[in-house]
Amino acid sequence: MPKKQILIFPVISRSVETDWSFGIASSATFHIEKNDTITRTSNAQGLILYSLKKQFVAALNGTEYFKKEHYILNEQLSYSNFPDNFWGIGKNTPDSAQEAYTFRQAYIYLHLMRHLGKRCYLGLLYEMQDLMEVKYEENGLFDKQKVAGRNPYLISGAGLSFTYDTRTEAFSPDAGTFAQVYFNHFGRITGSDYDYTNIVLDYRKFCRVYKKQVLALQGYFFGNVGSEVPIRSLASFGGNNSMRGFYDGRYRDKNQFVLQGEYRVPVYGKWGIVLFGSGGDVGSTFTDFSLNGLKYSYGGGIRFALSKSEKLNLRLDYGIGQGNNDGLYFQLGEAF
Repeated sequence: MPKKQILIFPVISRSVETDWSFGIASSATFHIEKNDTITRTSNAQGLILYSLKKQFVAALNGTEYFKKEHYILNEQLSYSNFPDNFWGIGKNTPDSAQEAYTFRQAYIYLHLMRHLGKRCYLGLLYEMQDLMEVKYEENGLFDKQKVAGRNPYLISGAGLSFTYDTRTEAFSPDAGTFAQVYFNHFGRITGSDYDYTNIVLDYRKFCRVYKKQVLALQGYFFGNVGSEVPIRSLASFGGNNSMRGFYDGRYRDKNQFVLQGEYRVPVYGKWGIVLFGSGGDVGSTFTDFSLNGLKYSYGGGIRFALSKSEKLNLRLDYGIGQGNNDGLYFQLGEAF
């Protein structure tokens, strides 16, 4: 059984959204029950970053596997003060529409799952986002499109999930399946300023192809049902985990789907390489999706194992997106 391990290290990170960022990160891997040989390794990661674009992020993410995995807890806590970009809402927004804005927010996500048997879990989840400040160009896109959430707001919602999980590892599985569906309702009864329902479908498959080489696949759908969905809760297309090469938020709308794959190859010692590709789009309704409008990205990367026993990797990826979209990413942990 892997022993408890705590890493604290300075971080130099890069993404399309932040440019270069500097800060400190910590990672802890542990078992809640020392003599439990069945349960996967729990993990917690802390991060404080400040970027060259004057963006500040402090975050704590973790997954705790309790005895024999009868319960699993996922949590995400963060505070961010973030200059960002907005191109409008919809899948056909032009590059020339780019407009700067800044938001300051606190975010809480808690997801507790109960084992039902045969690696199936029923979950309860809670999500809260307090958008304390929004600064944008007067009479710009936010005003012209009457974007919901262009003024400070709070959303708070609760929901249910169903999960099937046979993955072998917490950070970089080499076999198994992860399938999850959940809905989260935001409304007056939970203290939310907006009334809508968020629905997420997430399917991942990990296959050993040759020796220790792994093919990783993901299908992901993020949708919202409701007349008004605030800006920070819309589907956000792009980023360091999905459609790499596109700015996270280059396209925004109520719904999004993405299909992506990675081929992960160990090379020597702690070093490895990855090739990846993805396709997807956003839309205001389900009928907006079509193969003719599919957006795509592809690229490759290098991996260095900070912890070989837990497969915690530093990754350096370069993604190329359709059109004039590309970017370099230097991150902790795999994309999915």
